[in-house]
Amino acid sequence: MRDRREEIAMKTVRQLLQGKSREIYSIAPEARVFDALRLMAEKSVGALLVIGNGRLAGIISERDYARKVILLGKSSHDIPVREIMTEKVVTVQPGQTVEECMALMTNRRIRHLPVMDGERLIGVLSIGDLVKEVIAEQEQTIKQLESYIHR
Repeated sequence: MRDRREEIAMKTVRQLLQGKSREIYSIAPEARVFDALRLMAEKSVGALLVIGNGRLAGIISERDYARKVILLGKSSHDIPVREIMTEKVVTVQPGQTVEECMALMTNRRIRHLPVMDGERLIGVLSIGDLVKEVIAEQEQTIKQLESYIHR
């Protein structure tokens, strides 16, 4: 029983990415914030990666929009993404665990983690992805315990 729990707790980012779409939604730094918002709405996501010159340049989220545009009375039609994006993006590597990602998101108060394999962007994890995985792990543990009890 203990071995299975350790195996679950040690699930990696790589394993988590295998179970989800590899599609990465992104926008250019020079695009207008309005276009970023439209794309987020179309794709039902809360953030977009900002890709400039083929590299991860930042991330723009609904939170960035609310705090850096709406609350300051600016117009999303006039502002380029690069002006409000978060430039210092927290990323993770494929070998990191779900637990490490959860701790990182909690400590840094962020909701999205780009996954980098060296310099190459290979995916994005959201807080929802991680919560879903933790719930699945807990359900599996409960089933195993119930099975053990009913023997």
